Amino acid sequence: MSRENLVDWDSGLLDCFEEASTCCYGFWCLPCLACTVSGRLGENRCLPLCDMCGFGALSLCGIPMFVPPAGLAVRAALRNRYGIKGSLCKDIFVACCCGTCNWCQMHRELKHRKKKPTVINVQNQTVFNTQPVPMMVMPQGMMGQPGGFVTPQY
Repeated sequence: MSRENLVDWDSGLLDCFEEASTCCYGFWCLPCLACTVSGRLGENRCLPLCDMCGFGALSLCGIPMFVPPAGLAVRAALRNRYGIKGSLCKDIFVACCCGTCNWCQMHRELKHRKKKPTVINVQNQTVFNTQPVPMMVMPQGMMGQPGGFVTPQY
């Protein structure tokens, strides 16, 4: 997609009061919201749990992790799928600095883009053979008087 065809996000990163239910959902149960967004995008619903469990597991090993990989990957995938303006650098910044707002913005975007699917009802049509029933054509002289056959004379 060319740069001219890209569109803006439907809502801003901090537009929490535009749709308060999404942000309340994110505040009270961020893992649930993140898993919902991931699932609606067609990714594995458990993918965001890697971010949440990964921080704890890596910090126990003494390895700091700054960029949540699932939050970044889902954001980049959503931007690319819908042709939304942005860059990977901006995605990294948003995923690192404002994880909850990131998931809320993506949730609002998917709700905005959710459209009822177009249902096309295709019916199988039974095709009948419309050729006439084959008839046996008798050579001339085979049929004579009603009720009897006549032998042909050569």
